[in-house]
Amino acid sequence: MPKQVDHQERRQQIAAAVCRLAAAHGLEGVSLRHVAAEAGVSMGRVQHYFKTKDEMLLFAFGTISEGVEQRVTQAFSALPQPPDARSLVRALLIEMMPIGDHAKAEMPMWVAFFARAVVEPQMAELLRQGTRSLHGFVAEQIGNARPASDSCDAAREADILLSLTDGLMMRLMVGGIDAETALAALDHQLDRAFGT
Repeated sequence: MPKQVDHQERRQQIAAAVCRLAAAHGLEGVSLRHVAAEAGVSMGRVQHYFKTKDEMLLFAFGTISEGVEQRVTQAFSALPQPPDARSLVRALLIEMMPIGDHAKAEMPMWVAFFARAVVEPQMAELLRQGTRSLHGFVAEQIGNARPASDSCDAAREADILLSLTDGLMMRLMVGGIDAETALAALDHQLDRAFGT
């Protein structure tokens, strides 16, 4: 009887190879040939699942995004229930910074994907969609936590928090700041945004 092939597992294996190469060498180090060697499969196998480099990169980006979403869900579940809005936003933003082991491993890939999005419209659109969703969630949490009579601009506060998180992420990656200082800066801005 012929062996059953798990195509999704094979695609994930190739995506993992893409991520390892991107983390080590940037996206310039990702080619069909290099990915095949890293995944321990033939180039034909890679081409069977992904016709182009960009198709392969988009799938790998989706795989990383799913992992982050799973970690955020776990972080939310670990909060005292029911969690308050500030705690939800804090847990989310911490997962976006290279503090935990998984996030530290993924951050070089995120930066490589962001750089690629500057010249690759499909990847840029994926990032825009994710950013809009993230911004909407953060703004909603801030708006819900502040009194109705408050003049707080929740959308602007969300922009500031997300921009701060992006900046802290980059500084943490290059060793320009330590995790304790980054978290203190994040907490300072969260207090300001949530009026605490």
